[in-house]
Amino acid sequence: MQIIRVQTPSAKYDVYAGPGLIASLRPRIERIAGPLPRRVFVLTSAPIWALWGEPFCASFAEPPVALFLAPGEKHKTLSSVEKLARQMAQAGADRGSLLIAFGGGIVGDAGGFLAAVFMRGIPYVQAPTTFLAQVDSSVGGKTGVNLREGKNLVGSFHHPLAVFADTQALATLPDRELRAGLMESIKAGIIRDRSLVHYMEEHAREVLARDARALEKVIAASIRVKAAVVSRDERESGLRMILNFGHTLGHALEQATHYKELLHGEAVGWGMIAALRLAQKRGTITTGQAERLEKLIHLYGPLPALKVRAAKLAAAARGDKKNTGGVRRFVVPLGIGNAGVIEDVTEAELVDAASYMLAQARER
Repeated sequence: MQIIRVQTPSAKYDVYAGPGLIASLRPRIERIAGPLPRRVFVLTSAPIWALWGEPFCASFAEPPVALFLAPGEKHKTLSSVEKLARQMAQAGADRGSLLIAFGGGIVGDAGGFLAAVFMRGIPYVQAPTTFLAQVDSSVGGKTGVNLREGKNLVGSFHHPLAVFADTQALATLPDRELRAGLMESIKAGIIRDRSLVHYMEEHAREVLARDARALEKVIAASIRVKAAVVSRDERESGLRMILNFGHTLGHALEQATHYKELLHGEAVGWGMIAALRLAQKRGTITTGQAERLEKLIHLYGPLPALKVRAAKLAAAARGDKKNTGGVRRFVVPLGIGNAGVIEDVTEAELVDAASYMLAQARER
């Protein structure tokens, strides 16, 4: 069991990563928060509940009230949150109720936002079941839903009481989902942990074969990167922006393809390749470093083919939520294991980075 502390000005909590957490949730939550309230709710998806609902309920004297969110980014919307909030109210939820977000990143984002706004905020717990959610989206307190105009444009900072990342849940994760999630670990290494980059280069076979020790090492290292960054910059006023490496054009890709063709991690993988191109042209990394990191990204692929125009991606990126006051912010690596934000990216540079990424997508 790995225990990683997240400590910010407004919240302190632990992330637990290891096997057997789903089947022992109730006593673990009670050790942190005391006896469970009268009404406990779990937000999940039907596929996750079919696989893991029975072990999830095993430690509860009375099963939590199950709420369901359909899979897919297109369902991560304000209308879905309103529907879920009404279901909670009809089931007798009050300010003392507890919500458990049990599923992937979409469930975690929407569940955290639901907890943040229901009766102006109720406590919740993250129990992520996908690799991506375990290493990234469940940690840090960012919650939100999508608009047609862009991803996660409506949201709130609302930290969980704790995060329980059960590595046994990864046994039923499709290979594509695992590889997509590993893109966030590659991101973590590039921006903050050179040793994680090296480990993922040297142990790709074990990681992709789901060796328990290798996966736990990558998960723990990734969480530590995010916890360290969030602890220093809770509200994304500066340093925390580096966690968006690969996300500017990654989010643009998801929007341009209507959230139907790419998993989030796959979009981030392509977005990182575009960002590496921009960084190389700017001189923040060398050609050799860019080639090494691109090789690592493709090692954990394959990334899906892309059918979209560079100009369309550049246009979608204009609505990125990092942009403020007409300033286009873009995260680039500064070597390997460090990153920064540049604020004067031109339209031509953005189109060039997108074109480079799309050229690679056509070659593979």
